[in-house]
Amino acid sequence: MSPQAAGLLQLTALIAALALAYRPLGDHMAKVYSSEKHYAPEKWIYKVIGANPAAEMRWPAYLRGVLAFSAVSVFFLYLLQRMQGSLPGSLGFSSIDPDQAFNTAASFVSNTNWQSYSGEQAMGHVVQTGGLAVQNFLSAAVGMAVAVALVRGFARSRTGELGNFWADLVRGTVRILLPISVIGALVLVACGAIQNFSGIHQVGQFMGGTQEWNGGAVASQEAIKELGTNGGGYFNANSAHPFENPNPLSNLFEIFLILLIPFALTRTFGRMTGSLRQGYAILGAMVVIWIGFTALMMWTEFVHRGPALEIAGGAMEGKETRFGIAGSSIFAVSTTLTSTGAVNSFHSSYTGFGGGITMLGMQLGEIAPGGVGSGLYGMLIMAVIAVFLAGLMVGRTPEYLGKKIGTRQIKLAACYILVTPALVLGFTAVAMALPTPTDSMTNSGAHGFSEILYAYTSGANNNGSAFAGLGADTQWFNTTIGIAMLLGRFVPMVFVLALAGSLAEQKPVPETAGTLRTDKPLYAGLLVGTILIITGLTYFPALALGPLAEGLAS
Repeated sequence: MSPQAAGLLQLTALIAALALAYRPLGDHMAKVYSSEKHYAPEKWIYKVIGANPAAEMRWPAYLRGVLAFSAVSVFFLYLLQRMQGSLPGSLGFSSIDPDQAFNTAASFVSNTNWQSYSGEQAMGHVVQTGGLAVQNFLSAAVGMAVAVALVRGFARSRTGELGNFWADLVRGTVRILLPISVIGALVLVACGAIQNFSGIHQVGQFMGGTQEWNGGAVASQEAIKELGTNGGGYFNANSAHPFENPNPLSNLFEIFLILLIPFALTRTFGRMTGSLRQGYAILGAMVVIWIGFTALMMWTEFVHRGPALEIAGGAMEGKETRFGIAGSSIFAVSTTLTSTGAVNSFHSSYTGFGGGITMLGMQLGEIAPGGVGSGLYGMLIMAVIAVFLAGLMVGRTPEYLGKKIGTRQIKLAACYILVTPALVLGFTAVAMALPTPTDSMTNSGAHGFSEILYAYTSGANNNGSAFAGLGADTQWFNTTIGIAMLLGRFVPMVFVLALAGSLAEQKPVPETAGTLRTDKPLYAGLLVGTILIITGLTYFPALALGPLAEGLAS
């Protein structure tokens, strides 16, 4: 079988698996967030944290819950890293330096999981399992809660209440993320991923020296890392490491976990708003972008230029032979079109255009299908923008799901889409203008610029993957990327929840003959076009200086 045919077969199997899981999981999540019943373990949690899960919150109170919980999470994760040298199970590793501890705490709480350290050489079992793995669950649950709050804003009327943040947080963790992660971890163990609390041990002699590895609860962390679109690897090689991702079957399963909840949330959206067709329209836009990017990535990486690539069967630099070009390309697109950031190959080694595709996927806002929760609310923001543009073209007041999109709503949506470009382009410009940050670049010219552009794109969009050529463990990058991650995560949430509150206060607008049908393929096409045009106008100059220049020169 040719590599291209094998890639098509993998893609077909992945789509079939996602299609089978779409309806049951989407309906289950809708029931979870609509239920008034509280399970015994959930009641214990509410009692410990002092929350009343039955109390409805308006958007300022909901936002305060999100920010307060996340701030406390950053503090405790930072403290845990700073105390590592005094904790049991540290494997002899010292405490983490202040700037790197801040960067890591900001990274995992913001669902970014950017890592400027080598996990197997820095973090012990307590920090890995009690700190990083816990935040993999909680940061994902926060994103899902904010998305559900926006969905309630569309579904409810004449009230500013969006539900209860603490109830949404706990239910998302206990009823959705935990059960699927347990099953996922068992599958990964069956595939060969390790799961233990072994210490550092010597595994052999290599070129006159010794090779040492430490074990860890890898499979359990790998499952939630992918399911929660987190992406932080137990080992520096991330999902290219055989302990995390042993074979092509585990590779395909991990891609499935990455895409599972973000795609299924469109069904949840349709169910909670009472119109499954609206959910299908959002799903259609996501699928078109995801398949388009995957096909384009495979084409760029399979193109043979010169005898070396012809002998290798394609651009194999930086890719694991057990996954090949197809498995690596699907993974790369899926991880950058979501907020996962896990890698099973090194994006810096992709062709110039291939590296540009990974960057563009993040710059779209990671909405196809995007991160757990963040993908859905990001796509709904773009849906509001698309409806507004349609209203301008036909001269009608724009409406979406029976809600008028007025001045307040469009201002909030516009502010949302301006946050991450301002962070990415602003920090990149400053880093390139200063002498010290550019010393961290491994390469010069267009590829060197791409290393820094990719780093801030990844941080501000809460992705976490890297171009692997940038020495980011410096005070400058640890601090500025940490700031970009926090602002890129929580400032957009302010506008999302404010928009949800303004929509929930409205009374429904009756549908008329002139109402734009937002559940039709025409609107889905308009939505895709809006996303591509806005992103293109925003980032094209920067992309032209980096990956496009490199691709045209090769």
